[in-house]
Amino acid sequence: MRLIWRLVKGLAIFMVAAIAVLIGWLYVAPPELIRVGAGYSAKIVCSNVFLAGRDAGQVLADDVQAPGHPLLKIMRVSVDRDRKMVSAGLFGFLGERTAVARDGLGCTVLPEGVSADSLEQVPPASTAQAASGSGLWPDGDGVAPSENPKLTAILDDPAMAGPGMRAMVVAKDGKIVAERYGPGFSENTPLLGWSMTKTVNAAIIGTLVKDGKMKVDDKRLFGDWQADGRANISVADLMGMSSGLEFNEDYGDVTDVTRMLFLEPDMAGFAEAKPLAHPVGSDFSYSSGTTLLLSWVWQHALGDGAAALTWPRAKLFGPLGMDSAVLETDAAGTLVGSSYLYATARDWARFGQFLLQDGVWKGEAVLPEGFVAWMRQPAPASSGTYGRGQLWLRGPSGTREEDAALGIPGDAFWINGHDGQTVTVIPSRKLVVVRMGLTPDKLGYRPQKMVAAVVKVLDGIDD
Repeated sequence: MRLIWRLVKGLAIFMVAAIAVLIGWLYVAPPELIRVGAGYSAKIVCSNVFLAGRDAGQVLADDVQAPGHPLLKIMRVSVDRDRKMVSAGLFGFLGERTAVARDGLGCTVLPEGVSADSLEQVPPASTAQAASGSGLWPDGDGVAPSENPKLTAILDDPAMAGPGMRAMVVAKDGKIVAERYGPGFSENTPLLGWSMTKTVNAAIIGTLVKDGKMKVDDKRLFGDWQADGRANISVADLMGMSSGLEFNEDYGDVTDVTRMLFLEPDMAGFAEAKPLAHPVGSDFSYSSGTTLLLSWVWQHALGDGAAALTWPRAKLFGPLGMDSAVLETDAAGTLVGSSYLYATARDWARFGQFLLQDGVWKGEAVLPEGFVAWMRQPAPASSGTYGRGQLWLRGPSGTREEDAALGIPGDAFWINGHDGQTVTVIPSRKLVVVRMGLTPDKLGYRPQKMVAAVVKVLDGIDD
């Protein structure tokens, strides 16, 4: 009996020691998966707390843990409201990463060993034109209640709205005719567009083209590209997702896109180092890395780092009255044009309305004449599914033929983002439909049926 007790005691000591060694190893050298998860958790909670004014615990539970990787379910966060910082780690301390909020620039994940004081600060821009007021949207924030019961029924139908819906806005003939918000969200809640940011980034490039600061056929974009085939990559190749650069866009594990967004302090530098996997212009490959390269290119075309950080508000958000819009940066100061724009659903609708109006706002051309038409041209390597200007020519995970069969007009184009973010623009109907939410692909929701139903009702077609 004494021998058995000694064996049990020895085994218990061994297990405790092994666990201590494991915890020590995870603390000193956490695997990349833990560090990615911690960076993601800190970033998402930070942005939603300090930009959207949401509760940190609810964001952690709903946005990070509920739909995500099993590892995320044991992430814990701490919020320092005085310093505007959020720290996250496995059980709260393993692989710990910290995100910091800065006025006008949103949240950035700090590189390990780097303080928030080392990041560039910019004063709030004074060029924004306040959209709030007594006037009707888009000049103000007034909205006339919908008087169409069929349209109301569509937005009130859970199957049409989809699981996790957070905001829906329908704008017809330049006016909001209906909108709905999920529990805990309102017309004042900034919402993350994820890859819808790419289309906004393309429009920002348009503002530089208009000012003569860059061209879409510019090549030889990076110094390290001069000695190989990458010198032939043009701005247009990057915008059309046909650069030929290697990049893994898969989510859910440690891949190029997750490593770039949640580990790399210099995201554009990470993407710039990628080799060619295909001849330039020959292969369509959707890549957030190429959009980070575009952000770097247009920022450096200005030749002034501080001016670049304020350019989107001065040249796009301000003129459109997108007061809520915040485009976040990485630690190197590059605006994350692939993924990190927060704006209210009404401001996302303003952007859709802006594209519907061919880049003209209140009679002023914000983009060059014909630039939006160019954005909507199919990228040559995309088989007709993707536009030159970082937008989609079909609904999420569908085809143009499927969209047409549902009754969606053929001139529709889509601004799509991760987890169920969409802005549908249909010029022939003078229609913009915004649908925002937290709706992972695995849930199988597609907004096309909802958009088709809205078109049918507003066209006055009876069932």
